[in-house]
Amino acid sequence: MSYSKFSYFLSLIAFSTLFGCDTNETLLLSEKSIIYCSEGAPESFNPQLVTSGTTIDATSNQLYNRLIEFDPNDNSIIPAIAKSWHVTRDGKMVTFYLRKDVNFHQTAYFIPTRALNADDVLFSFNRMLDPENEYHEVSGGKYPFFQNAQLDDLIESVEKINDHTVRFKLSQPDSSFLANIGGNSAVILSKEYSEHLIELNAMQEIDMFPIGTGPFKFKQYSSGAFIRFEPHSKYWQEQSQLKQLVYDITPRDTGRLTKLLAGECDVIAYPIAHEKIKQHPGLALESVTSFNVGYFGFNTTKPPFDNPLVRKAISYAINKQAILETVYTGQADIANGLIPSSSWAYDDTIESQEYSMSKAQSLLAQAGYPDGFVMDLWAMPVQRAYNPDAVTMAKLIQADLQKISIKVDIVSDYEWSTFLRKISEGEHQSVLLGWSADHPDPDNFFSTLLSCVSSVTGSNRTFWCNQEFDQLIQSALQTDNINSRKALYSKALKLINEEVPLIPIAHSKRYQARANSVNGKLLRSIGGIDFNGVTKN
Repeated sequence: MSYSKFSYFLSLIAFSTLFGCDTNETLLLSEKSIIYCSEGAPESFNPQLVTSGTTIDATSNQLYNRLIEFDPNDNSIIPAIAKSWHVTRDGKMVTFYLRKDVNFHQTAYFIPTRALNADDVLFSFNRMLDPENEYHEVSGGKYPFFQNAQLDDLIESVEKINDHTVRFKLSQPDSSFLANIGGNSAVILSKEYSEHLIELNAMQEIDMFPIGTGPFKFKQYSSGAFIRFEPHSKYWQEQSQLKQLVYDITPRDTGRLTKLLAGECDVIAYPIAHEKIKQHPGLALESVTSFNVGYFGFNTTKPPFDNPLVRKAISYAINKQAILETVYTGQADIANGLIPSSSWAYDDTIESQEYSMSKAQSLLAQAGYPDGFVMDLWAMPVQRAYNPDAVTMAKLIQADLQKISIKVDIVSDYEWSTFLRKISEGEHQSVLLGWSADHPDPDNFFSTLLSCVSSVTGSNRTFWCNQEFDQLIQSALQTDNINSRKALYSKALKLINEEVPLIPIAHSKRYQARANSVNGKLLRSIGGIDFNGVTKN
C-alpha cells in the first residue's frame, strides 16, 4: 500500500470514529479525553531516530516500552518489559528475562498474531547495531543517542537464549550501560510488523505508523496540527481510563495559554504567565527540577569559531544574569558547567565565566579580530524547558556582542524539524539550543553533546572533537567507582571551560500547567512526559 493511500485510509477511519456517533457518545468521548497542547510537531514516531525532546514527549512513553525504565520518584532502574536481569562479575555480559504477557498494538494497519518475545528485542537493537540489517538504512540510518553513547561499539552481540531470554555481550564493562538501555531511545519494536511491511514494500512506514507495546496506540496524525492516540486495550500494565489522548500542536506560547484558559486544552507545555495560572481557581501549575542545560554553542569547524580565543572572548561578553532574569524569569540556575548541581558528578569548584567586556575585547584582539566581525546566531523556533524563549535570549546576546563590535544576525524562521536538520548538517555558525537528559547518568550529557562520535551523528552541534575529552569520558565509563568517575568528569568539565565549544547558560525548572480535572503525575526530572495512569474527572 502506498504512503498516500495508507494515510487516506487512516484519516477516513479516524473521521468515522470521531464523528460517526450520537450526542451521548460524543459527550462521553469528551469527558474521557485529554488534550495536550504541545509546543511542536514530532520529527518521527520512532524515538530511536532522534534526540529531540518534542519527539520524545510525543512517542517514547506513550507508544513504547523499554527492557527497563526509571522510577519516576527517585530515578532508580526498575523492571519494564524485562522482569529481571543479571550482570556478570566482569560486567561484560548482561542477561534480560522477558515477561510473557506483553502485547503489541492492534491498529487499522496492523494486527499482531503473537505477544512480544526475544525476536522483537533482537530486531530492535540489531536494526541500530548491524549495518547489514535490512532496516538499518530505513529513515536515514542514523540512531543518534545509540551512536552517541557508542553502544554500537560497546555491544558485541545480542543473543536469543530462548523466547523470553536475551543476552547482551559487551566489549568492555560500561558503568552507564543499564542507564542507556533504560533511556527513551531504547524502545522495543515489533519484528512481526517489520516483516509485514517488507511484504507490502513499505518499510519506511515502520517509523511513520508506529506499532509498540506502550499504554497508547497511534490513531491519526495531521501534519503540524494534531496527533490522536487511543488506549492500548491489552496493555501489560493497568489500562488507561482515557478514551483518547490528543496532542494539539500549538507552537506559540500565547496560543497554548489561551486554549488552556478557554478549556480547549487540558494540559499545556511550557506555560507563560505563571502568576495568572496560579491565581486561576480551575488551573494548577506544576514544576520539576530537571536534568537539563541550555547553551550557546559554536560551530567550531567554521571561522572565526575554529579559534578557541574567539569562543572564550564571547564567553566573557555574555551577561548570564540578565538572561536568567529576562528569559527564565529567575526560575533557573546559572550554569557553571555542562551538568546541573543535582547530578552526583557536579563539580562546585568550577565557576561560570565572569562577565567582563574588557577581557572579551582583549581576547578578541589577541585572536586577530580587534574590530569584531559578523556572525549568525540560530535561535530555536520552539520553547523547551532548557530555553523557554530562544529569540529573546538571542536578542540579549546580540546586544552584548555589539559592545565588542560583533554584529549578530539572528536566524529563527525555520520550522522546528527543519531547524534541527540544518544545524545537524552544520549550516549554522552558532546556535542556542540545549539538552534534557533522558537518564540520570552524567554521561548522558558528555557523550551526547560533545563527543567525537556525536559530532558525526549530529547531536554535537558544535562539531568539536577533542581526543583528550573523549579519552576522559571513556575512562569514566570503564569504572564503577563513583569517586574515580567524578574525578574524570571534573577534568572533562575543566577542558570544556578551557576550549569553550559551547557556553552553558542555565539549568532550568520544567513547568507545566493543567486543568484541575486532570489527575496523575506527568512530568519527569529526566525528560519526557508520561500520560500512563493519568485520569480526568
